[in-house]
Amino acid sequence: MTELKTSKNAASVTEFLDAVPDPERRADALAVCALIREATGAEPAMWGGSIVGFGAYRYKYASGRQGDWPAVGLSPRKAALTLYLSSGFDGAEELLGRLGPHSIGKSCLYLKRLSAIDQDVLRELVGNAFAHLDGKTLTS
Repeated sequence: MTELKTSKNAASVTEFLDAVPDPERRADALAVCALIREATGAEPAMWGGSIVGFGAYRYKYASGRQGDWPAVGLSPRKAALTLYLSSGFDGAEELLGRLGPHSIGKSCLYLKRLSAIDQDVLRELVGNAFAHLDGKTLTS
């Protein structure tokens, strides 16, 4: 079985976030990192070269493939600040409706500007996602 490229490692979260080239994206990433730390009580760790993860869960597929992934993660991408809420968004419609400008994928929340969203709602979304997955094993 091949080793996953995106796995938890000892790289510095601070150095990674401090190196974000766009000053506004850097400031947003640092603020969201602090918000997630507060909402989850977990310390951030680097996963691969571009994801800051909090907590972890294990997934196991019927095919035998398995691995670990952060319960909640963030990455300051060029187009948007990306939050990985691996639990998805089922049941979160009301919170998403109050969040402010955003877009979503299956388990990704994309934010253009942190100043445009309700950070209390973001804290609740993150806390719920973390509680749903941290320390658990999912099988399919």
